[in-house]
Amino acid sequence: MSIRSFAADLLPAKLHSTLARAPAAAESQQAEVATFAELSEKLAYLSKSDLKKVREAYKFADQAHLGQLRASGIPYITHPLAVTGLVADWKLDATALMAALMHDTIEDCGVTKPELIELFGAPTADLVDGLTKLDKLQFSTREDGQAESFRKMLLAMSRDVRVILIKLCDRLHNMRTMDAMAPAKRSRIARETIEIFAPIAHRLGLNQMYRELQDLSFRFMYPWRYAAIGKALERARGTRRDIVDRMRRDVEKSFAEARTKVTVYSREKTVFSIYRKMREKHAGFAQVNDIFGFRIVVNSLPECYLSLGTLHQMYKPVPGRFKDYIAIPKANGYQSLHTTLVNPLGTAVEFQVRTEEMHAVAEAGIAAHWMYKAGAQSGRPDEAQRLGAMWLQSLIDIQSDTHDSSEFLEHIKIDLFPEAVYVFTPKSKILALPRGATPIDFAYAIHSDVGDHCVAAKVNGEPVALRTELKSGDVVEVSTSPNARPNPSWLNSVRTGRARSKIRHFLKNLEHEESIILGEKLLTQALRNEGMAVPADDEEHAALWQSLTRWSGSRSRAELMVDIGLGRKIASIVAKRLSQLLGERGTRPGAIALTMGRFADNEAQVGQNVVEIDGSEGASVQLATCCRPIPGDEVAGYFGGEGLTVHTKDCSIGRRLRERDGERWMEVDWAEQLTRQFESAVSVLVQNTKGALAQVAQAISAAEADITHIDMGDERAAETTELKLLVSVRDRLHLADVLRTLKRASAVLRAGRIKP
Repeated sequence: MSIRSFAADLLPAKLHSTLARAPAAAESQQAEVATFAELSEKLAYLSKSDLKKVREAYKFADQAHLGQLRASGIPYITHPLAVTGLVADWKLDATALMAALMHDTIEDCGVTKPELIELFGAPTADLVDGLTKLDKLQFSTREDGQAESFRKMLLAMSRDVRVILIKLCDRLHNMRTMDAMAPAKRSRIARETIEIFAPIAHRLGLNQMYRELQDLSFRFMYPWRYAAIGKALERARGTRRDIVDRMRRDVEKSFAEARTKVTVYSREKTVFSIYRKMREKHAGFAQVNDIFGFRIVVNSLPECYLSLGTLHQMYKPVPGRFKDYIAIPKANGYQSLHTTLVNPLGTAVEFQVRTEEMHAVAEAGIAAHWMYKAGAQSGRPDEAQRLGAMWLQSLIDIQSDTHDSSEFLEHIKIDLFPEAVYVFTPKSKILALPRGATPIDFAYAIHSDVGDHCVAAKVNGEPVALRTELKSGDVVEVSTSPNARPNPSWLNSVRTGRARSKIRHFLKNLEHEESIILGEKLLTQALRNEGMAVPADDEEHAALWQSLTRWSGSRSRAELMVDIGLGRKIASIVAKRLSQLLGERGTRPGAIALTMGRFADNEAQVGQNVVEIDGSEGASVQLATCCRPIPGDEVAGYFGGEGLTVHTKDCSIGRRLRERDGERWMEVDWAEQLTRQFESAVSVLVQNTKGALAQVAQAISAAEADITHIDMGDERAAETTELKLLVSVRDRLHLADVLRTLKRASAVLRAGRIKP
């Protein structure tokens, strides 16, 4: 079924009973326009002045594409004409139609945006520019160029949704006419379509386009599977035609007796949806029972619920298979009542009940805003527009927090979820979240500040872990603390692109700030060893810093400090170059500074020469998990490329690193005032007797320590069992007290600290 014939089906005057079939590519193309005369027939809804503008845009596009051919050998102008025909089925305005006709002129014909502004105005030029890929720029890989082009298109879409509507029509026509391309290129474009464009169509409620894009992608990705399921579907269609006709007659008769005016649609699953169900259920084609179903279209909202009663009197409903998407619409604005009934043959058949306006939104989604803006009374198309705008706003939020195009595309893919759960705030506001979402996703959906400072959550009044998976109907409440901040482990449990981008943005900013401070400290110490002080970051020394950053390959002074703080550049080497540049400008080493540097190297390393650890460190300073240093241990710091890692001086792993890469080490020490407790690894050998674990827990609690993790291994318990614990302690003295208390327990045979 083409977009043109489908759009006609949406008009109330055209509603009729039909058995929908998955379209073949040839059937779809028969409805497409190939000349401007054919296109003009579709543009009867435009005024004469608008039609004249569209004709001028056609002449411009025809001239621009003169001599260009498609891969099939036909004139290229047939493609913009076909795309514009699909756009016209949604009754978009003249600006969108003009942009559709000229959507490839900047990319393929050398036309510039200023030319389009001069000839057709800024709105049309902005749409065309938003549709233009960034192929003319240089990227390190084709994937980077593709990701940046998607980013540009989606941001243009967030400003004007017509960009993505035209792009989807462009992609649909390309998919319909892709047979002339090389198989490898067909497969690549099909995969891109099913991963990006089809989910976007679904997210905007364009369900007819969503289904066709999926089917066409499946056909080009797996042609043999598509053909096999298509043949099986054709055979099943013949054998089930009688039962479909019989059920439709029974339904129409029952509604006639109930004096309810309805229109009955028969519908059929697409080839791809059948294949997906077979994969999910590990079943053969014969085991897929719900291949066909029915849609009941009524005149008003109350009749939807009255019709449900009529259906349930006809056939027995399947318990647990009723869904009310009218009271709680889907995230893309979809509204219907769903119920599954048992037909006379004993198989389950799904019925969907909706009004005419709901039917329009269910199939055309956000595009129904243009198709029905003159006559819609229920306001449902505007609801689809509002929900679409909410998602478009989320694109802007993700964009503002993401600087890498590939990461931006990753967040968008995450956000294009096909299924949703619906949860409630304590004030009964409904939020749609992807299946598998957690209270952290909920917090970020409320506001980024709520997410950044989230510390605890309650679901239905009961405290739960922040990684708990939410279910539809849950009432979620989150608690915040001004001192809390996102945990990197949250990235493993969140499901929304918004939450993921906000967490990453916060952590990157935090790492950036900490790394600058650490980098400045390290460079100060290294430059003091050369007998000089770090020059100020002011206009007087701007040329000096510019020379240094150019030498180091950094873009700015701040970036250089980050690289030093993360260990990507060695402070002593940068200091030698900086001292050389200072020497060229007449600065000589100072005796006092040189003495301070040597004293700091050889003596007590006091003051600002030593990095102090107080427990408040973030991403740029980490405690090694091999030796797990705690206050009181002699420690040293190693730069491994992702910041400073602190090891104990007797750590065997640290010693090997020092022998191999000694210049990356620096002195660190514990601060006098500590902000938290630290984890230490402890091994406890216990007798396998009743209550042994309880004795261990009681002993550690008596020593005022906490167990943060326990590992009993995978071996079956014998007479003795070794427990490996992570215990939270203040310092070495506190750990010694914990070990003494453990050894007093009757079930404990041995207790000691684990060292690598």
